[in-house]
Amino acid sequence: MNPDWTAFLAVLGPEIVLGQVVIRRAGGGFELRHAADRAASADSLPLLPPRDLRSLAQWSAAGAFRPLKSAPNLRRGWRALAPDQPALELCVNHLYPGAVADWFAARAEAPPVTSYRQFTARQSGMYRISTLLDDNIAGAAIRACCHPDFCLKRRLWTVQGLAPDSPAQKSIIPCLEPCAIMLEFARKAARWQQEEENAGPAPAADPGAAETDFDAPGNPRRVRFVLEKQRGADIVRE
Repeated sequence: MNPDWTAFLAVLGPEIVLGQVVIRRAGGGFELRHAADRAASADSLPLLPPRDLRSLAQWSAAGAFRPLKSAPNLRRGWRALAPDQPALELCVNHLYPGAVADWFAARAEAPPVTSYRQFTARQSGMYRISTLLDDNIAGAAIRACCHPDFCLKRRLWTVQGLAPDSPAQKSIIPCLEPCAIMLEFARKAARWQQEEENAGPAPAADPGAAETDFDAPGNPRRVRFVLEKQRGADIVRE
């Protein structure tokens, strides 16, 4: 057994919550279900084979594609059984790819965390612009893009002036470096700064906007970015 799974099973106890999923010991195996269905009777939840969890994780209840598997919009109303550790590993990696490996890595004395500046410094081409955000605006972009409304991973990386997420803010799944969605959001934020598109009040968020359609004025992350910038400006004025 891999050391990451050995350590994870050692702390699992009777049950553990990983993102939005409750993992429980069930006889010699495990049961998985949505945390919102924690108290539901087993008979009331359709039983899914482990292989079906991959497609479950692809789409939200509203039918929207989930580009970020750690987004807090996993569908509820199901349960799955894993008869042993290899089956549990398959289930978890369908729902939260790499989560246990990252969890284990974050427990090291020196976790392999890559800061925003380290991450963007190695970008090239159209993403090189992400290095131009000053610390205040980069912090606003990070707070917006990685907000608990959009991602349940506990951000361990940071930029000057912005603290990592506290354990209580997110979940036990760590985030060791900026993801592709954060990189694209930072690129857009740099463009908005150049064009001064976000000088006015924040528009109303459009919950129907595609998660990564940052060109849509009502994109929830984009709206939150405007609010975070305004909040930062208010703090400076004070």
